[in-house]
Amino acid sequence: MTIPKNNTRTRFAPSPTGYLHIGGLRTALYAYLVAKQNGGVYILRIEDTDQDRFVPGAVEKMITALDNFGLHSDEGVMLDGDKVTSRGDFGPYIQSERIKIYQAIAEQLIAENKAYYCFCTETRLEELRETQRANKQVPKYDGFCRNLDPLEASKRLKTGEKAVIRYKITPNEQVVCNDKIYGQITVKTDDLDDFIILKSDGFPTYHLANVIDDHDMQTTHVIRGEEWLPSLPKHILLYQGLGYTAPEFVHLPLLLNPDRSKLSKRQGDVAAEDFLQHGYLPQALINYVALLGWNPGTEQEIFSIEELIKAFSLDKINKSGAIFDRQKLDWFNAEYIRQIVSSKNDQYQALINLSKKYLPQHEDRAEDVLKLFSSRINKLEELTELSKFLWVLPEYDTTKLVFKKSTPENTKKGLQLAQEKLATIKEDWELENLNKILLDIVSANNLTPGDVFWPIRFALSGLDKSPSPVEILEFLGQEESLKRLSLAQSKLV
Repeated sequence: MTIPKNNTRTRFAPSPTGYLHIGGLRTALYAYLVAKQNGGVYILRIEDTDQDRFVPGAVEKMITALDNFGLHSDEGVMLDGDKVTSRGDFGPYIQSERIKIYQAIAEQLIAENKAYYCFCTETRLEELRETQRANKQVPKYDGFCRNLDPLEASKRLKTGEKAVIRYKITPNEQVVCNDKIYGQITVKTDDLDDFIILKSDGFPTYHLANVIDDHDMQTTHVIRGEEWLPSLPKHILLYQGLGYTAPEFVHLPLLLNPDRSKLSKRQGDVAAEDFLQHGYLPQALINYVALLGWNPGTEQEIFSIEELIKAFSLDKINKSGAIFDRQKLDWFNAEYIRQIVSSKNDQYQALINLSKKYLPQHEDRAEDVLKLFSSRINKLEELTELSKFLWVLPEYDTTKLVFKKSTPENTKKGLQLAQEKLATIKEDWELENLNKILLDIVSANNLTPGDVFWPIRFALSGLDKSPSPVEILEFLGQEESLKRLSLAQSKLV
């Protein structure tokens, strides 16, 4: 399908209930990519009609999270400093500010005999469901208030009786739905019930609000999770009843844990912001999330956002759920860190600044720490633990100074010669020169690398695993390095 340029309008419409789910990040990303590759508009709308779940500050947090991932909205809600504002000609973009619009259209549907007031109490509805379950029937509303006289309904409302508004389903018909991923879906209206479109508190249900909003905001593509696929027939009926043209629907398969259960908080982090807190890079997470359910059809795995905009296609989204593999995400993140450090590209300074967060008492050495460990980490938070020995030498087992193929005598000799030679350096305390000095000690004194490089590394780090001795020497500098080498020699006496 060829989408007309500059006519594509996608939206991401989260609920402000606390955080940006990793699945929501993927939905937002796909909506963003479709809009950008067609020169269109990406809208951010807030669906806050479920007031019971509203979390104060969640809107600001949601916008900030999306901005941190580079998914800035062209239209809709955004932040001006710390204040929520909006831009565009189709607002308001926050549903709670559109209540009168929904109420007026619900009343219009009643006037057209396409909807009706329902006064059934929750007690009656629960008894109805229990009876239906006992009779092995699918629980659904029985239309008890469907033919209620409008005058009687009006009188009951005036007395303060609470009522919802239900949409009338015409029996013995079929609803034909089309989805970009799942194809054509046909549902019998007899399998649907008269669903609620306006709650008794005057707020709309998702069904009514999202249909009206997508129509009013001229949305061309509704991209959302497959959990909404069962509701699609109801939405199609509303589009038809309101005389609206339906957009193209794209229902994304679920994200799954490795055990194929639904990705949920119980299984660990699912908030996109949490991954940033742990030191995953936004661009790495965006790259990985893009590939969860989408196959570019090539061997390429590393994509910049610009490359994703060019390569992305709705036609290549898989139907099956995508496994969220933390190890694979770690690989992506490690690749990004290494590439940025090795190339020192335009993202290098930002990476250094991010690293400072994990070295609060040593921010001035963040670049050096990053250089030292960039090839050894999956995420930036690992810098905190890995770098501890640089600031405070841990207690260590003296016997480990001796390499398994060396001897205490050769170890002492290697350490002593290294200390003497390193103490004479006036300038050029740099990796290449330090390495040459140690190699010369090995060759000129009939020693092995295990007699020199191993004890130096262990003396400097006190660890079984660490960067190479010359890397640590360069980082620590001459004074601290000689101090640690002297301490090691004293332990071998």
